[in-house]
Amino acid sequence: MFVLANLIIAFAQILDYVLWAYVWILIGRVVISYVNADPYNPLVRFLHLATDPILDRVRAKLPMTAAGFDLSPIVVWLAVLFLQHFLVRTLFDIAHALR
Repeated sequence: MFVLANLIIAFAQILDYVLWAYVWILIGRVVISYVNADPYNPLVRFLHLATDPILDRVRAKLPMTAAGFDLSPIVVWLAVLFLQHFLVRTLFDIAHALR
């Protein structure tokens, strides 16, 4: 069972790193939304391509703006935090219980 436990630990750790990277991508997206960034810049295009599918879904379900500010990045950030603290830790606990 230790092989399965190690597999679950590896998956949980990779998932944690991917979620952590997505938070930084989301922060980059928020920062470029406040400055007049060139939309043809490859970095700006990457940030839009990486975040638009999720942010558009949140905007469609919860059209939230406060004084002209888009609050969907905050909702996505909270969802990522939930996944990090609930799903990743649950996977670690399951893996440690299998040992």
